[in-house]
Amino acid sequence: MDEGGIFLLQFSWPPFVMGSSILAVLLFIKHLGKSRKQFGFLRAAGPLTAVILGTTFVKIFHPSSISLVGEIPQGLPRFSIPKGFGYAKSLIPTAMLITGVAILESVGIAKALAAKNGYELDSSQELLGLGLANIFGSFFSAYPATGSFSRSAVSNESGAKTGLSGIITGIIMGCALLFLTPLFEYIPLCSLAAIVISAVMGLVDYEEAFFLWRVDKKDFLLWTITSATTLFLGIEIGVLVGVGASIAFVISESANPHTAVLGRLPGTTVYRNIQQYPEAYTYNGIVMVRIDAPIYFANISYIKDRLREYELGVDKSTRHGPEVERIYFVILEMSPVTYIDSSAVQALKDLHQEYKSRDIQIAISNPNREVLLTLTKAGLVQLIGKEWYFVRMHDAVQVCLQHVRSINQETKHPDPLPVDEPDIFRRLLNQIEEDLSVAKLESGDITDSQLEPLLSRSQKS
Repeated sequence: MDEGGIFLLQFSWPPFVMGSSILAVLLFIKHLGKSRKQFGFLRAAGPLTAVILGTTFVKIFHPSSISLVGEIPQGLPRFSIPKGFGYAKSLIPTAMLITGVAILESVGIAKALAAKNGYELDSSQELLGLGLANIFGSFFSAYPATGSFSRSAVSNESGAKTGLSGIITGIIMGCALLFLTPLFEYIPLCSLAAIVISAVMGLVDYEEAFFLWRVDKKDFLLWTITSATTLFLGIEIGVLVGVGASIAFVISESANPHTAVLGRLPGTTVYRNIQQYPEAYTYNGIVMVRIDAPIYFANISYIKDRLREYELGVDKSTRHGPEVERIYFVILEMSPVTYIDSSAVQALKDLHQEYKSRDIQIAISNPNREVLLTLTKAGLVQLIGKEWYFVRMHDAVQVCLQHVRSINQETKHPDPLPVDEPDIFRRLLNQIEEDLSVAKLESGDITDSQLEPLLSRSQKS
């Protein structure tokens, strides 16, 4: 430790060479046990072999540069019952921190081993076991029990399959504390480090990193952050940083939900994302948008910004229907929206007023029961108008198209032609009206009598 109070790590060749040699022996034994069935027992004997080799080397050569475990008190801890709770209040913050780290560490290693060995993990049962262990261990002044990465990895590499291995390990440890502690004094720390490294190496899934890189760069970034933090700052900090980064990604995804401009697939009444289906087409004067997430205070501003972008940025080359100069209708497909809060409702009211000032009408398609109930209680149904709520997107489009057609006719022909005009003009006008007919826009169009309104106009809210 230097004068500034910072611990300095000093590299020493003897423990590095010894630890590397023992690690090489462990990896060879592991490979031999996996590749040849007749030597399968060697996998369980690997850690014991490392301890024996290291202890024998130290007893023979007595190297001064090799750090040892040192003296361990002999015997089992005594049973005692706490008599005072004077320090309980000051220990609560520390206890809560230890509990959080213990849960994250235990569930993390348990999930890793469950995925590696192909079995299902019951997290509740895992935490129940840890809780009981800590309750009974507290009467013997034991350290908080957690699912240790290193010990669990060593047990896994040794071939442990059931909880009985923990009972056997506890019995052996008790006997060792009673009778074998003098032998532990000469175990080199580099031997124990080699055992842990050998065991943990099997838990590092390099193929998962390549898979994440191919599938989702965000998951790969999260994997990289957690791995690097754990490697350089320790397991506890690594787990906390990983959980924090995961929460940050979830919040970011929730605050920036996926939205899509919809278009109609040719020859059908099906509407899909025009980015995914380039053959789908839109209609002049109408913007059809699907919101693929719950709407609440954190993402409503983002959704409003996207609606404004869609109003200005829809590709005009794919539009069908009567030609108009601007957008008159915005249809919101809300079937994927599972929840909407009061802040979002108020924002939708503001959006409705903004559109109304620019002579744009909002239409709602297929909201679920809970969302529709919220909109009704907030007065948004009456504000927008019951006639603008529809069961299907196609119904909403047909009504909006009829209004667009009417607007287009009023714009192009504000006054009827005089009766005494030449027949050629009258025939030309009839031809234009036929070309603009909604029934001839695309096959599959339906009439007003076939529409399925979500709310009856005479229905009371």
